[in-house]
Amino acid sequence: MKKQTFRVVTRDKEGDLKIRDFDSEEDLLQRHIQIGIDDCSTDLSLRGRPVFRGLIGPMPETGNIVRYESPEVFEALTKEWSAIKKKRRSRKIL
Repeated sequence: MKKQTFRVVTRDKEGDLKIRDFDSEEDLLQRHIQIGIDDCSTDLSLRGRPVFRGLIGPMPETGNIVRYESPEVFEALTKEWSAIKKKRRSRKIL
């Protein structure tokens, strides 16, 4: 399924997350400088999508959303995600 919405996540001056959605790739290209094209994503629907100066991405999000994040947001959310402790499952030996 082709991705339809382009989401850019940054932080405002107070440190809160700021999310801006674009309805088309053209709208996003008017606001950010393209420096390349993604050619190695494991999500095939992201291959060929633009790579922008100052943003991390593209990355998949739920539904039909292509997500880009500022480096600060990417780092903070990655740290939060990696700090979540997963419950260990025990194996039953037969």
